[in-house]
Amino acid sequence: MSLCRPGSAPPLGRKGPLYPFPGSGRDSAAPGMVAMAAVAAAMRWWLLLLLLLLSAAGLGATGVPQPPNILLLLMDDMGWGDLGVYGEPSRETPNLDRMAAEGMLFPNFYTANPLCSPSRAALLTGRLPIRNGFYTTNGQARNAYTPQEIVGGIPDSELLLPKLLKEAGYISKIVGKWHLGHRPQFHPLKHGFDEWFGSPNCHFGPYDNRVRPNIPVYRDREMVGRFYEEFPINLKTGEANLTQIYLQEALDFIKRQQAAQRPFFLYWAIDATHAPVYASKPFLGTSQRGRYGDAVREIDDSVGKILSLLQDLKITENTFVFFTSDNGAALISAPKQGGSNGPFLCGKQTTFEGGMREPAIAWWPGRIPAGQVSHQLGSIMDLFTTSLSLAGLKPPSDRVIDGLNLLPAMLQGQLTDRPIFYYRGNTLMAVTLGQYKAHFWTWTNSWEEFRQGIDFCPGQNISGVTTHEQEEHTKLPLVFHLGQDPGERYPLSFASIEYQDVLRRITPVVQQHQDALVPGQPQLNVCNRAVMNWAPPGCEKLGKCLTPPESVPEKCSWPH
Repeated sequence: MSLCRPGSAPPLGRKGPLYPFPGSGRDSAAPGMVAMAAVAAAMRWWLLLLLLLLSAAGLGATGVPQPPNILLLLMDDMGWGDLGVYGEPSRETPNLDRMAAEGMLFPNFYTANPLCSPSRAALLTGRLPIRNGFYTTNGQARNAYTPQEIVGGIPDSELLLPKLLKEAGYISKIVGKWHLGHRPQFHPLKHGFDEWFGSPNCHFGPYDNRVRPNIPVYRDREMVGRFYEEFPINLKTGEANLTQIYLQEALDFIKRQQAAQRPFFLYWAIDATHAPVYASKPFLGTSQRGRYGDAVREIDDSVGKILSLLQDLKITENTFVFFTSDNGAALISAPKQGGSNGPFLCGKQTTFEGGMREPAIAWWPGRIPAGQVSHQLGSIMDLFTTSLSLAGLKPPSDRVIDGLNLLPAMLQGQLTDRPIFYYRGNTLMAVTLGQYKAHFWTWTNSWEEFRQGIDFCPGQNISGVTTHEQEEHTKLPLVFHLGQDPGERYPLSFASIEYQDVLRRITPVVQQHQDALVPGQPQLNVCNRAVMNWAPPGCEKLGKCLTPPESVPEKCSWPH
């Protein structure tokens, strides 16, 4: 990290006379005494300047250069169109809109999977879910995640971001939803995090604790209660204080680490916008958008409080903040329990743009130029590589890392040509290169589900595109120009020169990717009711241990 930015003081190795003051040179009347005094004064001046520069660069109390703090704010099922800065007409996100005005907006930022668990695994490993094992082979192109009965979780062979950041002295905390396996061997503190407050699964419920247990809430290694019990969620009114609790956990962590002068990594993975959506009482009924909008408003207010604390502590120039979401808005729950994907097609569960393109804002005052828009194709996996670069670390060299370092785009405006691969389960569904997207398979969900009212693309039926059978296009991909047609409604003509040119560019990129791909061991194939959250660590202290049923491993069923 450079200690002298453009326009700052000259470097210590500057050329020119040693003595910067008039009368202090060799022509002085008393060269010995005056020269010695001048040297001492010059040294004091340079020492003061050096201390100021090092302080600005972020040094700890020991005087050792301190890398920037890292805050990754990951939302749950929040859509591209849910923020005012992305065009949401209610304009109810003033703090996030201000964050964008003071930072950099990424309109072309993607998740690695249209479902929560695989996308989170991709963020923390920098690797596609097909590589890190967060997929299923129980059916082609099936979405899978980590419900209570899942047996698998994040493999020990995967190196997660907080574990790697320890090499640079970071203290790491996760607040909110983990979702990379709920069994103790998969917990966050087993994979590099130092602290955890949150849950291993979604906040579904309430359950009767006989057929199915309520989801536990953890502090570090032990549960401290369960959703709908010690941590109530009123499904009728939507009232819950969880976002306020998660906010306080974040603020307290930041204050403690700043007081200790330690670099920190905070992964704030809250879930208020995932159905069933919730908000605390002061926010309920305040949005033009209903209960979902209430949840968004509370999140916006919380982000504002986090950024204000960083400003109050005077650590904004040494703190990198990035805001995004794990996948697109769940249109199956909209409008009351789901968000907006703006102009894009379909939503969560699909590999159309609405399921994969995310809101994304980078904020680092004094480092990232304010009010900028980057057209870099970005990925949630890039947060892994970018965070390591911020810490002065290199990505692991013994495995394929899919994430790019976004710092050149953020700090110098440099754009890197790269593909975005869209996977659904074990199947490569599409790829984007530049402004063109090629679909090799199209599928929303089955006719059987659709006839039951399960619709991932409500009001967006496009013949030959939003298909209810798995349609193969590997020989003649459906190609869209996303700049001209962000809604994926007008495929290019197969006979056009433009189509042939795009195919010539995309084909070798996909071929190279598939030839080199070594899939990880699938973690989402086996389910077993006996492994659900019956008796999590710490349950005995609370008198909340439940008796598990007989162990019966079985093949997980993933309908879509």
